[in-house]
Amino acid sequence: MLPIIKESDFRKELKSAPRAGYLFFGEEDYLKAFAVKQARELISPDPSLAFFNDMRLDAVEFTPQKLLDALTPLPMMADRKLITVSGLNFNAMRPNELEELCEVLGELEAYDYNLLILIASADCLDPGYLPKRPSTPLTKLGEYLAPVQFERCTTAKLTAWIGKHFAHNGVEASPALCAQMADYCGHSMFTLAGEIDKLCFYTQYHGKAQATEEDMRLVCCPANEYDAFAFTNAIMDGRQDVALSILADYRFRRIQPVIILGDVTRVICDMITIRAMTSDGTPNKEIAQILKMHEFKVGLYQKSLRNVSEKRLRRAFEACLATDASIKLSPLGYTPLEKLICSL
Repeated sequence: MLPIIKESDFRKELKSAPRAGYLFFGEEDYLKAFAVKQARELISPDPSLAFFNDMRLDAVEFTPQKLLDALTPLPMMADRKLITVSGLNFNAMRPNELEELCEVLGELEAYDYNLLILIASADCLDPGYLPKRPSTPLTKLGEYLAPVQFERCTTAKLTAWIGKHFAHNGVEASPALCAQMADYCGHSMFTLAGEIDKLCFYTQYHGKAQATEEDMRLVCCPANEYDAFAFTNAIMDGRQDVALSILADYRFRRIQPVIILGDVTRVICDMITIRAMTSDGTPNKEIAQILKMHEFKVGLYQKSLRNVSEKRLRRAFEACLATDASIKLSPLGYTPLEKLICSL
């Protein structure tokens, strides 16, 4: 079984005895960026020596040879130097490209004065079915680098993080406001960090010590996080006004009808699959691994399915097939989707 460590484990190792190389992967890109920042502050704290001790490669300029060239030089007036590689799409790599990269990674031990971090964004490395069946790229890279998984925060952890972010800025925020902030501004940690900073600056500018919900709604931008799951739920629950409102937002953003329908059909198929597997007694963790879905999201699907009959699910799937034909056979724009919403 591939040994995978958590973000907390990486932080502990970084302070004591970091390994030669790490592979950052998983859903939460904000936490990856924060972990790299911590490594940078520890390994290369002197900006005047960053040219020698803080080397950064991205996908545009990356080649295995350039990585080897970065590994070779000794650090300048320091024990170690940091090398970060970002932007590579490991899912799109051909087998020979992955092998060439691994050949260079095999040289890491010969240059043990380096700390190498490969940063895979959320959609650029398929982890496979963890922990039992990791993907081929993850398995191969894991032979040379310590895989560090950055999982998406649960709502409870996110709320706690929001409170800490306020406190870091010297502003008080009640637990209720932190929870409201996640609902109002969305669950993207990158977005939340910016909105929290903005609210803190506003609060301090007006000489106040505590942020309020009124200030949040005045200063912060509401999230526009309508996704396929929320849209499909509104359709399946018969909340036509909500579904049509979400569709209007899709139309405003010029998302093609065939893409919208494809996402809705995928969610309905996931609903059908999760219902069947749950009825068979399959544990949620196993369902999540098979469907490549977070276990928390499986629970959301199951909660949504409590109010949806099997007959209604089947009728919705058949309606999606009919809508697909309407969209592809005639240029009716969003009209078939409107009919789909109003027919269920």
